[in-house]
Amino acid sequence: MPDAMDPISAHQFALEIQGITEATFREASGFGSEHQIIEQKEQTSKGNTVIRKIPGTLKWQNITLKRGMTSNDEMWKWRQQVIDGKIEDARLDGSIVGYDENGEEKIRYDFRRGWPSKWESTAMNAGGNEPVVETIEITHEGLERKL
Repeated sequence: MPDAMDPISAHQFALEIQGITEATFREASGFGSEHQIIEQKEQTSKGNTVIRKIPGTLKWQNITLKRGMTSNDEMWKWRQQVIDGKIEDARLDGSIVGYDENGEEKIRYDFRRGWPSKWESTAMNAGGNEPVVETIEITHEGLERKL
């Protein structure tokens, strides 16, 4: 009987860009892909119509990262490259790394030619006690799961 595997539990996420840890995040999502479906109609030798479904274009989901805003403005600077039209400079290989409560790496997603397509901040309220949260969305050209 095979050993039961514990589900992966990540307590912290880090963004590494070309091997350098740039920031840690409290939430990471968008680790997926899908193919467009192409339906091809065919006639059988008996005249019946059969619809075959074949994979079309591969699409990757954008990676979304959220964290409490700090004085570290590296994410803003990365986004600013795109705003300034320096898209090729902004396209970088990177990884999203999940760590457990002991700081051990548990999961890694490597992305290719990623660039920040969206950056936003939550509203600021002087009367509240909620932290300001920064969100960055990374568009990329491929994702590979490690570990």
